[in-house]
Amino acid sequence: MSRTWTLRKQKQAGAQSGGAGAVTAADRRQLAAGAGGQNPLEILKRRFHSGELGSVPVALGLVVVWIIFESLNENFLSPRNLSNLSVDIVGPGMISVGVVFVLLLGEIDLSVGSVSGLAAAVFAVLSVNQGMPEAPALLLAVLGGTVIGAVQGFFLAKVGVPAFVVTLAGLLGWNGLMLYVLGASGTINIDENGLVAKLTSQYFTNVAAAYGLAALGTAAFFLTSYHGVRRRRAAGVPCRPLSEIVLRTGVLAVISLAAAWVLNQFLGLPLALLIFLVMLVGLDYVLRRTPYGRMIFALGGSVEASRRTGLNVSLVRISVFMISGTMAAIGGLFLASRVTSASQTSGGGNLLMDAIAAAVIGGTSLFGGRGRTWSALLGVLVIQSIASGVALMGIQTAVQFMITGGVLLVAVVIDSLSRRAQRAHGRV
Repeated sequence: MSRTWTLRKQKQAGAQSGGAGAVTAADRRQLAAGAGGQNPLEILKRRFHSGELGSVPVALGLVVVWIIFESLNENFLSPRNLSNLSVDIVGPGMISVGVVFVLLLGEIDLSVGSVSGLAAAVFAVLSVNQGMPEAPALLLAVLGGTVIGAVQGFFLAKVGVPAFVVTLAGLLGWNGLMLYVLGASGTINIDENGLVAKLTSQYFTNVAAAYGLAALGTAAFFLTSYHGVRRRRAAGVPCRPLSEIVLRTGVLAVISLAAAWVLNQFLGLPLALLIFLVMLVGLDYVLRRTPYGRMIFALGGSVEASRRTGLNVSLVRISVFMISGTMAAIGGLFLASRVTSASQTSGGGNLLMDAIAAAVIGGTSLFGGRGRTWSALLGVLVIQSIASGVALMGIQTAVQFMITGGVLLVAVVIDSLSRRAQRAHGRV
């Protein structure tokens, strides 16, 4: 009764002030999280029943995967394997971040694998065959992904071709262009001491680097969260309880410091992981703290409602596919860096499925309107952990596909049940 009365009073206040105090869906989630006491277990229980679990299921799933593989092979959680895992996730993780943006619109991009391979091929041809310095060659390869995204977004937004068809054509067309660019040789080796090769081979061996990053990230998370709570309280809208913020900060501190300790046991902080985390933080800020990010969520929630509010739907769609193409190109360069070459198999195999599956497994909804860039990190960690465990045990790759497929199905089922629970609580 008290919660209903609070919501009614806030709606009335919003109406009296021209809508400034209106309670949004996010506000209702904040109110539900903070109502009925400050016990974190009670908060988690309420979120379970209301379908607001967030990243909890995938985090628990990751822990289960690690426990299983560690029990089967004691080298799985060794510093060497975990350090290699932290670098292996960067290439597909970058691609998956772009997929998250597209899924937030309720669309799909099937061309990201081919775009990543084409970017690697363009870079290799320009830097090796044409003798161009690596920096401008890298920039042109990334801009190529941006242009491809703009072209595909144009056909979706302006011509009205479904994203599935446009990007399926891109999957075939850009892969063919990659084969054409590579030429008869089929494989081009890049400089092992060059700029791109160092993206995945460079490590910060000083222990202060990893610990400093962990401490900085934890402090930034707490200060940002606390500042958000103060702003919401000052505005008179629902906010998270301080106990939940402290709990989240404590969990993040433990995880980040443990990760720093493990990395320092091998070679130190990988440059690739640092770049990946910086990209995640930056794009997360764009999604959650800028008007552009709110436009993406609004469009993913309802296209017609967004259009009626004056939102430039076509421009947002095109820009999101540009982000997807750019991230696919960046991911392709990191994958080329890992093997120091670009070949006819670049961007192929199960890369496309892994990128999409990582976004979904990490918590991004296939129905649009819900997800975060951190979904890509969690999802790709699960997928690459399975791949690493299977490789250590010498099991056939077919088993990896079956396990990953099962995990993906579970993630989609959880997403569907979550939406059903939210609909029952009037949040969809």
